Amino acid sequence: MAVANDGAPLGSTVIQLVNKLQDIFSRVGSQSTIDLPQVAVVGSQSSGKSSVLEALVGRDFLPRGNDICTRRPLVLQLVHTPSSQTESAEFLHLPGRTFYDFSQIRSEIQAETDREAGGNKGVSDKQIRLKIFSPNVLDITLVDLPGLTKVPVGDQPSDIEARIRTMIMSYIKVPTCLILAVTPANSDLANSDALQMAGTADPDGHRTIGVITKLDIMDRGTDARNLLLGKVIPLRLGYVGVVNRSQEDILMNRSIQDALVAEEKFFRSHPIYSGLADSCGVPQLAKKLNKILAQHIKAVLPGLKARISTSLVTLAKEHQSYGEISESKACAGQGAVILNILSKYSDAFTSMVEGKNEAMSTSELSGGARINYIFQSIFVRSLEEVDPCEDLTDDDIRTAIQNATGPKAALFVPDVPFEVLVRRQISRLLDPSIQCARFIYDELMKISHRCMVNELQRFPFLRKRMDEVIGNFLREGLEPSEIMIHHIIEMEMDYINTSHPNFIGGSKALEAAAQQTKSSAVSLPVSKLKDAVEPDKGSASERSVKSRSILARHANGGMVDHGVHAASDIDKVVHSGSTGGSSWGISSIFGGGDNRATVKENTNSKPHNDPVQSVQPSSIIHLREPPAVLRPSERSSETLAVQITATKLLLRSYYEIVRKNVEDFIPKAIMHFLVNNTKRELHNVFIANLYRDDLFEEMLQEPNEIAVKRKRCRELLRAYQQAFRVDP
Repeated sequence: MAVANDGAPLGSTVIQLVNKLQDIFSRVGSQSTIDLPQVAVVGSQSSGKSSVLEALVGRDFLPRGNDICTRRPLVLQLVHTPSSQTESAEFLHLPGRTFYDFSQIRSEIQAETDREAGGNKGVSDKQIRLKIFSPNVLDITLVDLPGLTKVPVGDQPSDIEARIRTMIMSYIKVPTCLILAVTPANSDLANSDALQMAGTADPDGHRTIGVITKLDIMDRGTDARNLLLGKVIPLRLGYVGVVNRSQEDILMNRSIQDALVAEEKFFRSHPIYSGLADSCGVPQLAKKLNKILAQHIKAVLPGLKARISTSLVTLAKEHQSYGEISESKACAGQGAVILNILSKYSDAFTSMVEGKNEAMSTSELSGGARINYIFQSIFVRSLEEVDPCEDLTDDDIRTAIQNATGPKAALFVPDVPFEVLVRRQISRLLDPSIQCARFIYDELMKISHRCMVNELQRFPFLRKRMDEVIGNFLREGLEPSEIMIHHIIEMEMDYINTSHPNFIGGSKALEAAAQQTKSSAVSLPVSKLKDAVEPDKGSASERSVKSRSILARHANGGMVDHGVHAASDIDKVVHSGSTGGSSWGISSIFGGGDNRATVKENTNSKPHNDPVQSVQPSSIIHLREPPAVLRPSERSSETLAVQITATKLLLRSYYEIVRKNVEDFIPKAIMHFLVNNTKRELHNVFIANLYRDDLFEEMLQEPNEIAVKRKRCRELLRAYQQAFRVDP
């Protein structure tokens, strides 16, 4: 840290440093970006703030009146100059113009306030920046804020008090800001708005300086000694008492110099304040502010330098993202720009998929990690949770077995029902496999939208074209992926490899099924076990009656009576041999060999010219039509139970083999046809579709706001570079 020259005011070097930084940042309007050390003057309306500021400057330059005077924040830089230099002033909004007449400064402040806040007491938070050069001032940066008011007047909104409080708090809450809390001595200090707000923004009191104004107009018999000594409301930085010029003094054009002489005389001769004369008065306030501000700047300067450095890096990256536009419209230059963007985009896409992106998120999975999550935690886990027999009932399996046996009864587990059922279960793997491919497609689209967002915002037309190209390319890659997935599932369905080493096999399945069936049969009641094992051992008479009840009918289509009459009629038919020329009868149903011979003999013995009508109508047997839909017999047997259980074991065993194949091959197909193919060919596809002379000019068009942002960023970058080069 440099040290001030012997003839320089206290703290001039560091304060001048901050003034330089303020000048740099104020040119680009970035005062809110870096919070520079300054002193904010806070107080209620008519508390004497303006009088204190004018006394510090030694000149009348602020608007005066009975109503609110300060309606916009006034940033006032006081710059100490050699005694040979004339007092002057400059406004930031009037670059190149110097003011020597302070009455003109007052008029310009009033005019600039009216331009922004209106002419009828309106308030604005837009700053006015004024720099005053004088040999009679110390280096200080002050911010004169609007005074707190309770009742709106003129064009002021109904919530004027809340708005002004919010504006003041936006300044004094910043840790680099010192607070000059101004309170008139003829009011209750405990009700001071300035001290109340200062206490909220600076609860520890490290940044607050108290100023007690109007000490000469206190009621007789009262004094502010205890206030100035900090015995009422303590402040770490203490209090300073001042005597303001009265309104009469102002109207009588009494100079500030005369007022300062009178102020010093007041403190020296006052019986109460004489002991405090060396710490009271405007000159003492200026010295105190200068000293505290210099110390404050020294304390915050290292952090300030670090913030400037950090902001410089951030701005440099932002400016780089906007790029530079060549004034040349030559195709070669435009083509180079587009080629560079396409190459960087393809590399960025690949990096995000492979997990090598520099801007990798640490708060959530992204890029290729999400693809892996879809494969392992969604696709594979979903297939592992599927029970291959969950949608197959015993009736389904029983039906398949009986259909596969045809007219015969199956002695062992037939191959056909197993293959039919296992193909049905394999086909269920197609939908989740297709869904998995489309999930990956969606993830690749998301990755494409996140690539080079900042770099491409300057070229919305190019970004739109690139989105179209990569969207079409990904859709084209999805199609062969889905075709391959169909082929994989069809391959598994077309060849059921029962010779696979991991397949349980028929003999093992039957053995395990028999064991399971016996184990479950042990737990059944004896009566149910007999019914389950010997369902066909009913009495012959019961079966006969049931058959007769189904088959026996009258010639006119009516059912005959069940019982003796029906039985006798059937006997008559069988023994008489009157079958009406038919080649089948009840004997063929029950499989009686002798009856078939008898029927044949009787039939052969008949003359061929005997009419059918010769058979008595009551002896003709009519069969009931079979139903349109046949269900398998619900009667169970041990053999059928073993077959059902064995079929389930075979299904589960083979499904596990297929599931593992699908879990392995489907991600491979998706990675090959969709993900890796996109990484390999994306750059070539971009070149083929976008690297065309007739598209260059259209794709490199910039919206106006991008040009404005680039210009703004360039100005900020230059300001920060200048600020970084300032030697502290």
